[in-house]
Amino acid sequence: MHDLHSFSWYAKQIKPHLPKGVFKPVPTRLFGGLAYVIVTIAAFLTIGLFELHPLLNLTLSVIIGFSFAGLGFLGHEILHGTVVRKPWLRDLLGAIAFFPLSTGPKLWRKWHNMIHHVHTQHEEKDPDAWPTLEKISKMKIFHWVYRLPLFVRATFAFASLAVQFSAHSLKMFFTYVKEFKPKKQPVVWLQVVLPWGFWISLLFVMGFTNWLFAFFIPLLIANLIVMGYISTNHRLNPITPINDPLANSLTVTVPKWVDVLHFNFSYHTEHHLFPGMNPKYYPLVKEQIKKFWPERYHEMPLGEALLALWKTPRVYYKDNKLADPKYGKLYRSLGSGLDPKNIKFRRLKLRK
Repeated sequence: MHDLHSFSWYAKQIKPHLPKGVFKPVPTRLFGGLAYVIVTIAAFLTIGLFELHPLLNLTLSVIIGFSFAGLGFLGHEILHGTVVRKPWLRDLLGAIAFFPLSTGPKLWRKWHNMIHHVHTQHEEKDPDAWPTLEKISKMKIFHWVYRLPLFVRATFAFASLAVQFSAHSLKMFFTYVKEFKPKKQPVVWLQVVLPWGFWISLLFVMGFTNWLFAFFIPLLIANLIVMGYISTNHRLNPITPINDPLANSLTVTVPKWVDVLHFNFSYHTEHHLFPGMNPKYYPLVKEQIKKFWPERYHEMPLGEALLALWKTPRVYYKDNKLADPKYGKLYRSLGSGLDPKNIKFRRLKLRK
């Protein structure tokens, strides 16, 4: 890896070259969220009120799932304070946007904003970082899991993307709820229990079949879409002792219309440099990064990044390598020699 710098170091170099006003909130982004809410409600009513052919219901499930994911991307934006600034309004709108994914705004801001962003890819402090070989060697279940061939593990890992965001969100709730002040804990509980209670109670209102099409299948689809991005954000990058976004983050590229639908969520390195900037302006940040540090910047098409994830294991070895423990294979990470178009490994006898 190159010499590491903090995200503030990069931000200081770039900020003077950005137009004035790029750090102002952009409330017009809410119109996109409103469109998703209208589409979701209309699809729910259609499924609930009409006896449609299952294929038509499945089509509506896909539309709802895409809307759930889009609202999640907007909720992420809102809770960084880049849409509105008033705390009560920010949290209210963030709660609405994250309601389909059942993630509370207070939990998200603590887990994502205050911990993940501050300690990105730190092996101990980042709750989203994947484990090191030393850590998993102490976990009995992983001794069994890593005996499976990489292809089998990758298949299960990609299938699990359909539930991974929801599952990780619940894990983060139980991890951090006790760290809130006693007076705030009831609100944190309510922000998690209320959406889950609503979606479960809807099962008895709509009936099992309609509920599957209106909520359960869309939730799986939303998880897949959201985790399709999140899984590429850092998992090909090394563990870093310094929070260096150009070393530990990856920007993926998607068609422009997808960026519009997903609120520029693909610009992840840019987001870690300026989390307080609305993603509307991230293309401008990208221009400056590629101007100053083109050799450090990591970007690739989303499909290529997912394929690279499929072909590499998710255990870190000596920070900048990815290890397949059972088979003694070491793969390089981004910035340390990983070529997504020609993934290679070398053999090494690893201690079990």
